[in-house]
Amino acid sequence: MNSVKHLNKWANAHTYLPVDLFRMALGVFLFIKGIIFITNIQYLVDLISPIDNINKGVFGWFIIHYIASAHFLGGILIFFGLLTRWAIIVQLPILIGAVVINFMGDMHHQNLLLAILTLCVCILFLIYGSGKNSADYFFKMEQ
Repeated sequence: MNSVKHLNKWANAHTYLPVDLFRMALGVFLFIKGIIFITNIQYLVDLISPIDNINKGVFGWFIIHYIASAHFLGGILIFFGLLTRWAIIVQLPILIGAVVINFMGDMHHQNLLLAILTLCVCILFLIYGSGKNSADYFFKMEQ
């Protein structure tokens, strides 16, 4: 717990508006991906088909709903900087799975690059936090 407080103090002392805008862009990107997955379930089914046969079980439908709702809600939370680290922790298994799926099935270079880039940015914000221009910082200052 002490290390998280130390990281927050460091991040708040070294925060910049472009970094906060970058966090907001990540939130918008994840939100849009969530909307794409919600409106086009078959696209998501085709993407995760190398690891799970969706037609044979409930587990596949759980994965589909987890991915779509996590991107949708996580994008909103990351955009506003509310519970940013928790929202990113929820994104990490999805993004790691997106990288792994590209090696198990057909290799889609664009999807692989996008998944790796998004994973790296999420890890950056997992360490950095939400910054000064966020709901987390606002609520912390209210106390």
